[in-house]
Amino acid sequence: MTEAEARDWIESRFGTERTALLARFADRIIAETEHQNLIAASTIDHIWERHLLDSAQLVPLAATAGTGDWIDIGSGAGFPGIVAAVLTDRRVVLVEPRARRATLLTDMARDLGLTNVVVHQAKIEKLAADRPAAIISARAVAKLSMLFAIGHRHSNADTIWVLPKGRSAADEVAEAGADWAGTFHVEHSVTDPTSSIVVARGVRRA
Repeated sequence: MTEAEARDWIESRFGTERTALLARFADRIIAETEHQNLIAASTIDHIWERHLLDSAQLVPLAATAGTGDWIDIGSGAGFPGIVAAVLTDRRVVLVEPRARRATLLTDMARDLGLTNVVVHQAKIEKLAADRPAAIISARAVAKLSMLFAIGHRHSNADTIWVLPKGRSAADEVAEAGADWAGTFHVEHSVTDPTSSIVVARGVRRA
């Protein structure tokens, strides 16, 4: 997939205005990568495909979620959390333990005018579970079983988990099944036919 095709995929589904805001976000990420390692240098020329679209494709997978927050565990440079905040009107809670990254996320959300973003500099285990999330995401954070262990107290039976897992999706689902029950299915990534996304609902201890 080319960069133009990746941008067109997003624009055709979410509109010109939101896509333009993503472009501003991409410019900021590229500029900041000169000062801290936000994304791999080898992916800068493919940022629309490798990072923006890779994150944006999660939004339709959670389209049936009810009301409530989107919690993004280990938000890092803002993938997929900032992308989700740009492409939806839902409140997005970015949970990032590293102070420098949390500050950057706060600054980027403010500069992009994203009033639906809340940043917590903390591990997800330390975040108060005052209400269940409608959606939970995590990109390149931990295996499924670990994600469920650290995040399940923020979920209920209706929470949709959207978890990019690369080529290990099926194996991780099988491994997690030893301790966790729920409805799990694997979606193929639109950016890489060899990569997959685990979509889970009703996650609970087996």
